[in-house]
Amino acid sequence: MTLDRLPTHEDIHAAYLQGEEAVIALSDALIAVVLQLAGRVQELEDQVAQNSRNSGKPPSSDGLKKPAPRSLRKPSGKKSGGQPGHKGHTLKAVEHPQHTKVHRVMQCAHCRALLDEVAPSGHAKRQVFDLPPVTVEVTEHQAEIKQCPVCGEMNQGQFPAGVTEPAQYGPRIKAQAVYFNQNHHIPLERTQEVLLDLYDHSPSEATIIAACQETEEQVTPVNTAVKEHLIETDEPVRCDETGLRVEGKLYWTHVASTEQATYLEVHPKRGQQALDEIGILPQRKGIVVHDGYSSYDRYPDIEHARCNAHHLRELVFIVDAAERAVVGHVLRNS
Repeated sequence: MTLDRLPTHEDIHAAYLQGEEAVIALSDALIAVVLQLAGRVQELEDQVAQNSRNSGKPPSSDGLKKPAPRSLRKPSGKKSGGQPGHKGHTLKAVEHPQHTKVHRVMQCAHCRALLDEVAPSGHAKRQVFDLPPVTVEVTEHQAEIKQCPVCGEMNQGQFPAGVTEPAQYGPRIKAQAVYFNQNHHIPLERTQEVLLDLYDHSPSEATIIAACQETEEQVTPVNTAVKEHLIETDEPVRCDETGLRVEGKLYWTHVASTEQATYLEVHPKRGQQALDEIGILPQRKGIVVHDGYSSYDRYPDIEHARCNAHHLRELVFIVDAAERAVVGHVLRNS
C-alpha cells in the first residue's frame, strides 16, 4: 500500500469478509503509511525549526523572526565582579605626569588667618587621566623658487611625497576615516559626522573612499603574505562565512584564521566557487576547522574538523526536537 493507492470502502469491506487476518494485514499497511507520513511531517517540522541558534544555518537566514538568544553557559553561582583571590587591575598614578596644577591654601579654615605666605608642609595628590583638546593642525609646505644667476633657469624645491594639492588632508586623519569606515563598518555619512564632531572637519565621501583604496593598495602585500601563511601553516586553520549587504545585495564575508593571522575576503557567493577563487583551501593540505557546510567537503586533500560550537548547536536542536515531541504528545492526549 502506498500514498497514491489507499484502501477504498470496497477494499475494507472485502478484508472484513475475508476474516481477521485480512483485516490485520490491511491495518498493518495503513499503520506503515501513517508512520511514513509522521516521519515526513517530523522532517519538515525539523527543517522549519532550524535556525542559527540550533544548526549551522547563518544568522542572515533567520530573517525578521530571529530566535531568542539562549546561552549555553550555565550560571556559576558566583557574585558579579572580582572574585576572592583575583588580582585586580585599576588605574594607577604615574610618577611623572605631563601637567601639574597646585591648588593653594590661602586662608585657615578654622581661624581665618591668612596662609598665602606660609610654605606648605606637603601635598595631597590625585591624578586625572584625560585626552588633551584635539584640533586639526595645518602644516604649510613652501617650496623655494630660485633663479640661477648663471644660466637664468628657474628652480623649485621638491614637496614631500604625497603632498600634491594646494590644500589636502594628511595621512593621520585619513587613517582614522578608514579605521571608522572599514574596521567598525560606520557608513560614509556617519564617518563624516564623527570627524566633524571630533575635529570640526568633515572630509568628503570621495576623500574617504580614496583613502580606503589607498589603504587597500598598501595592505595588499600583507594580505598576500597572510594567505600564503594560511595555505602552508601546520596549525589548524578556522574557516567560516557570514552574510552582509553590498549595495543592497547579499554577499558573503569569508574568513580563514589562526591565532596569529586572519584573512577576510568579501565574495558574492558562499560555496565552492568563492572558496576556489579565494584560493586557500584548494592549495591547503593541513587541518581545517569548519561548520560542516557541504562546500568544504569538495576538498579531499585537507583534514576536516568540525567546529565544536556547531556540535553544541546540533545538540540544542536535539533538545528542542525532544521538547516539541513532548508538547505534541501532551496536546494529542489532552
